[in-house]
Amino acid sequence: MSIKNITVIGSGTMGNGIAHVCAQFGYQVALVDIAQTALDKALQTITKNLDRQLQKGGIDEATKLQTLQNITTYTALKEGVQNADLVIEAASENFTIKEKIFRELDEVCAAHCILASNTSSISITKIAACTQRADKVIGMHFMNPVPVMKLVEVIRGYATSNESNEKVFEVSKKLNKIPVEVNDYPGFVANRILMPMINEAIYSLYEGVAGVQEIDTVMKLGMAHPMGPLQLADFIGLDVCLAILRVLHDGFGNPKYAPCPLLVNMVTAGYLGAKSGEGFYKYEAGSKELVVSRMFTK
Repeated sequence: MSIKNITVIGSGTMGNGIAHVCAQFGYQVALVDIAQTALDKALQTITKNLDRQLQKGGIDEATKLQTLQNITTYTALKEGVQNADLVIEAASENFTIKEKIFRELDEVCAAHCILASNTSSISITKIAACTQRADKVIGMHFMNPVPVMKLVEVIRGYATSNESNEKVFEVSKKLNKIPVEVNDYPGFVANRILMPMINEAIYSLYEGVAGVQEIDTVMKLGMAHPMGPLQLADFIGLDVCLAILRVLHDGFGNPKYAPCPLLVNMVTAGYLGAKSGEGFYKYEAGSKELVVSRMFTK
């Protein structure tokens, strides 16, 4: 059975980006969140991002309008998945939340429906064990910003079937993405490599090796990274970075993955990066200037 209807669970940064791309490439998309205000905000973001694509010549007006028409919003999960051939969960990076969602999805989704998670670090095998369809549970780890980034990490759980894997590869390619298959180990590939680098950058700041801008400048100019690790951490969300590092630390039991105390303190204090307005840098609406947070200025 071909995939025609996709449901996206969660309308935050990743969820609205996934819904945007799926709708743009012709899928009927149901976007589900618990609050209508969150869904309204997501549609505003999608419209804004489509306008940006339109201005750059990436799409035409007809594509923009059709993309928006392809998206329907729901606050009730059962209603949102009634026609789904594929569900992509993009809720918080928290196993307890995902466990609840997948148990409910397993009960209300059609038997043929594939259940995918956009998790960036949590075990697909562990998530699949919450369902009675482990063969149809898989990871689809999109990169942020979804409309721009080409990669989709496709993570096979212990029992994920070849058929489910092939269908997810097919969908990913139709979305003009490049799917890469990886096995189910903590952090997969992207975050197993990325997060220790970010954590080491935070340790370098914590230990007084260099300042925020100096660390980022070294990595941008010396390693040809488009964005320094501290700015990238802000962009990802420091709470998300902390959650992934804890998954790596718990999963491997290796002290090299232990989160830097500075990161733990910043998250505890509510300095989460761009989404909270301040992390290693300070973010103000409408400003493109990169200003170091007052906590790290001399």
